[in-house]
Amino acid sequence: MAVMSSPQDNPRNSPLISAAALRDLLDQQTGPRVTVLDVRYRLGGPAGPDEHAAGHVPGAAYVDLDRDLAAPPATSPDGGGRHPLPEAADFEAAMRRLGVDDDRPVVVYDDWSGLAAGRAWWLLRHHGHRDVRVLDGGWAAWLRAGGPVETTDTVDTAPVEPTPGGFTASPGEMPVVPLGSVLDVDVLVDARAPERYRGEVEPMDPVAGHVPGAVNVPTGANLSDDGTFRDADALRETYASVGAVPGADVAAYCGSGVTACHDVLAMEVAGVRAALYVGSWSEWSADPDRPVERG
Repeated sequence: MAVMSSPQDNPRNSPLISAAALRDLLDQQTGPRVTVLDVRYRLGGPAGPDEHAAGHVPGAAYVDLDRDLAAPPATSPDGGGRHPLPEAADFEAAMRRLGVDDDRPVVVYDDWSGLAAGRAWWLLRHHGHRDVRVLDGGWAAWLRAGGPVETTDTVDTAPVEPTPGGFTASPGEMPVVPLGSVLDVDVLVDARAPERYRGEVEPMDPVAGHVPGAVNVPTGANLSDDGTFRDADALRETYASVGAVPGADVAAYCGSGVTACHDVLAMEVAGVRAALYVGSWSEWSADPDRPVERG
């Protein structure tokens, strides 16, 4: 069964924050009352640091997903897949370098439909931060709302170098399910695209298909046409249709434990606490003796 922690109420009642609300927070500041992290990262997309330098939410520090939000890829079939969890000490050091404090709210955003920001949200929550939210709609929503843009891509502007924070990492606050218990979960949600779930294509891993018994809720099902998350009632209905309801033993996985955090986030909005199978398909498919379903 999934290794569950006791649910904790989000201090702001939602893991999301609108662009307008973030503007208000930043406008009201007389000091560093909120830490903003830019987690722009896309497979095959523009380089995140260059995008950050060209324009970002004022004061936002850039987070490197591969360096700051994951350990090096595992080489063994049961070692954690392409994006294993970072060691707690390494994550703590990264967040301190980025200015994160235990008692200061954190807002994370990206330009990848919340897929990278979701991983940052999950890791911060997992390591004990009580007030971290994802900018709903990401960078595009910020621009649509007329949010101010800071640049650091000229000789006259210095890169964002936040004052180091005092974040203390205490892992275990968000539930995870280990490799050996994946098949015991009552509802296992596969967050990948339907064609990958069905085994019709597999661009990343050696085997196509899905974990036996898994149900498919692709991350796109979490979003409205404008890229913001659907409301809680709509998300609740979507996940209830596959058995993911409050109180059920639910876990989510994806290709490497990054985009599944988007489904975990959506379920949090819907009032469903879900575990994360961190190794995901990159770990599961690495052993040819593990069962695979297609279709």
